[in-house]
Amino acid sequence: MNRNVLRLVLLVLATAAGLYAAACAALWIAQERLVFAGGPPATTTPKDHGLPGEALFLKTDDDVRLYAWLVPAERPRGAVLVLHGNAGNVENRAEHARAFHELGFTTLLLDWRGYGASDGRTTEEGTYLDATAGYEYLVRALRFEPGQIAVFGESMGGGPAVELALRKPFGALILQSTFTSIPDVGARFYPWLPVRQLARVRYANLEKLPRVPMPVLLLHSREDELVPYAHAEALLAAALPPKSLVTTAGKHDDAQFFLREEWKTAVGAALNNMLHGKAPR
Repeated sequence: MNRNVLRLVLLVLATAAGLYAAACAALWIAQERLVFAGGPPATTTPKDHGLPGEALFLKTDDDVRLYAWLVPAERPRGAVLVLHGNAGNVENRAEHARAFHELGFTTLLLDWRGYGASDGRTTEEGTYLDATAGYEYLVRALRFEPGQIAVFGESMGGGPAVELALRKPFGALILQSTFTSIPDVGARFYPWLPVRQLARVRYANLEKLPRVPMPVLLLHSREDELVPYAHAEALLAAALPPKSLVTTAGKHDDAQFFLREEWKTAVGAALNNMLHGKAPR
């Protein structure tokens, strides 16, 4: 190999290495913006969707103001704290509130810091504090006993839901379309980058679930294109009993439990069993 060819090869290799290093640096710096898509402020209230209730603001322990919807049941069988997934806001989850309301549960939905009309900048630890604020509102302001509360985590919201189960007592944990961890999802979409080594946002659900002390219900579609069904199977294997998995259908955003009566019925039955100390079937 002559010197000119050698110089060209070295230049190409150096350029490739530089581009790869730049991509790694960009992932390290911008990952919170990649993970947390945010959403615009809500333009409606529960009443605009034919639901009872109101919009309100909660305060977190680090003094961040969160926008939330409260949809009360007339004679509540319990309460559900809805921790929504990435993008959008609480009004995009109005049908979740409707479904839980029809099942007889008071529902509290909140927007993460940095989402909708909530203040602040979204971080992993910040979402944990946000979930805690929602829980504390149900316990302190609405006087629900911890055993009457179920926490519903949708997709990304499953991360704060799992962490909340380690920090606070409550009756049941429901995870819909939730992943084993953010690095596991990232490695699937960016296999050419060292995602696991660079990840600062982790939501290590698989690692945490064996320490979650309450019943767990998983909802997941075999057709999920973002979070494969294998994630649900791994989470189910890791969770302590009692635990169960309801298989839904459709793409990631189309596999909502309220879209089919049999899924909604299964969730209602599981909630009733879980909140009354019985194992889900």
